Amino acid sequence: MLYQRSSQLFAEAEKVIPGGVNSPVRAFKSVGGTPIFVKQAKGAYLYDEDGNRLIDYINSWGPMILGHAFEPVVQAVTEKAKLGTSFGMPTELETQIAALAVSMVPNIDKIRFVNSGTEACMSAVRLARGFTKRDKIIKFAGCYHGHSDSFLIQAGSGAMTFGTPNSPGVTAGTAKDTLLAKYNDLENVRSLIEANPNEIAAIIVEPVAGNMGCVPPTKGFLEGLRKLCSENGILLIFDEVMTGFRLAKGGAQELLNINADIVCFGKVIGGGLPVGAFAARAEIMNYLAPLGPVYQAGTLSGNPLAMAAGLAMLESLNNDGAIFQRLEEKTAYLEAGIHKVLQANNIVYTINRVGSMISVHFDESPVVDFQTAAKGDNATFKKFFHGLLQEGIYIAPSAYETWFITDALSYEDLDFTINAIDKVSKTL
Repeated sequence: MLYQRSSQLFAEAEKVIPGGVNSPVRAFKSVGGTPIFVKQAKGAYLYDEDGNRLIDYINSWGPMILGHAFEPVVQAVTEKAKLGTSFGMPTELETQIAALAVSMVPNIDKIRFVNSGTEACMSAVRLARGFTKRDKIIKFAGCYHGHSDSFLIQAGSGAMTFGTPNSPGVTAGTAKDTLLAKYNDLENVRSLIEANPNEIAAIIVEPVAGNMGCVPPTKGFLEGLRKLCSENGILLIFDEVMTGFRLAKGGAQELLNINADIVCFGKVIGGGLPVGAFAARAEIMNYLAPLGPVYQAGTLSGNPLAMAAGLAMLESLNNDGAIFQRLEEKTAYLEAGIHKVLQANNIVYTINRVGSMISVHFDESPVVDFQTAAKGDNATFKKFFHGLLQEGIYIAPSAYETWFITDALSYEDLDFTINAIDKVSKTL
């Protein structure tokens, strides 16, 4: 496939946009080459500016669980736009989607809508600090909760040290209140709590990690976090920006039967438009202004276009009793096919999957945290990525991102993909 038009557009973009992109992973820095510029999409397919068709395994990084240009969402947004795009005032639509979300997700009474997953996680941490009257939080290496200052933290020199900023512009003062733990390591978390008694407001975690590839929680890990939080007056925050309304109607809380204190949403809940949300039981949510002292606001929060898209998406998922089973079956079929061809071609690999989230790691060791994810052979991944791209398959341009499966994929698409992986793996 040729990408001449995309190359031209990227050169033009670099003149007026930092790095030519509005989100860094799109720049292909970790895989090399020129990013693909998309012209349109429908169902399971992307159509780029050079006229190539690509089978899409990213789906806007998760929201397109029912496929691109999903007709109920498109129709809802189109009709709502005719009535006005933003008011900065309450609408009935906000209550409708809030009520539906609360009915679908276990263990929440109230929800507030924002404009991104980053904003949802940032607001959830502020709420947790206000509710507990504590300052520190624990996050996990390899888990991504958006780009707010509290989350851009790397490890210190030892298990008990404070984190240090891993981006210029994040102050050391902010970093001192973020403690970094190892994913799937309960004893590490316990040691941090013991070293900071009565100082930790919240533990924030991706219940199924998606930003070091797909990394499932090991048996007992989330249950252990729940117990530690309950015993120590700490709020457990589930970042379900990826998993919410994707792994089950009620997200990871439902699938894994673990109750969080605050849950963050994004991606699917917006149906492809910029939407985030955070939710909890009434006791916690009532700490938000205007009822309580914790301030959070947004001019475009709850805007009618985003709410219309999100409501149409959630209604479609809620009314389709077989959707999550179909996604499970399709992703399991893909996983089995990838196993078969990679084994046949003597490729060193491991595959992680939970529901419709899946990733291929080019290392034979189990991938359970960021350290083990980082052991993967990135040179092999680069060849794998570009090989699939030439075959008309688009996966994430990073070894540290999960794939997101859409119900719009047919079994013919899956077979085509498996055959393409077979062909590419012979060249690795």
